[in-house]
Amino acid sequence: MARKPTKRTEFVLFDVIYEDGSQRSNRRVPADELGGLEGDAPARHIIEQQDREIAEKSGQIPLRIKSIQRSGAKLPEKEWKRQRG
Repeated sequence: MARKPTKRTEFVLFDVIYEDGSQRSNRRVPADELGGLEGDAPARHIIEQQDREIAEKSGQIPLRIKSIQRSGAKLPEKEWKRQRG
C-alpha cells in the first residue's frame, strides 16, 4: 500500500546581525508564518523566540538583534558596512 504524502514544511532562511556585531546565517523560519501585510516582520519575533529558547538551555543571556535580512539578499555595500558597525 502506498504511503500518504506527508506535509512538507518550507522554510525561509535569514541572516541575523546582533548588537554585539556577531552574525548568524541561515536561521530557519517557517514560510507559512511570513507574507501578507506584515511581510518578513514576523521572522524577527520567531528568531527572537528561538534565541530565548537557546539561551535558556545554555544558561546564557540572549543577544539583542540589530537587523535581519533574507539569506542571499544583496545589500548595497554602504548599508552592509553600516549594519556591521
